[in-house]
Amino acid sequence: MSKSRKRRSNFTAEQKIRILREHLLEDVPLSDVCDRHGIRPSQFYTWQKQLFEHGAQVFHRTPDRKERELKKKLQKLQDQTREKDEVIAEVTRELVFLKND
Repeated sequence: MSKSRKRRSNFTAEQKIRILREHLLEDVPLSDVCDRHGIRPSQFYTWQKQLFEHGAQVFHRTPDRKERELKKKLQKLQDQTREKDEVIAEVTRELVFLKND
């Protein structure tokens, strides 16, 4: 790699948001933001476009692990209840049949 070419930085999602925030919310001039972080304005605008195109996903709630575990437990209890109801119904039918004999 030549000395004139900088190594491309890989920014985390959190870093990208902080960089976008500097300009969009804190009103730091774009040229200052780009210089400080070693990015081109086109890269900034690409990230901004991605944020606005996919930002709605942030507001879609995904169930966390605890909620998923509770749903599994609920389903298991519902299955057990259904099985017990079926056994009770079968025993009741047999009892009625024996009484009618």
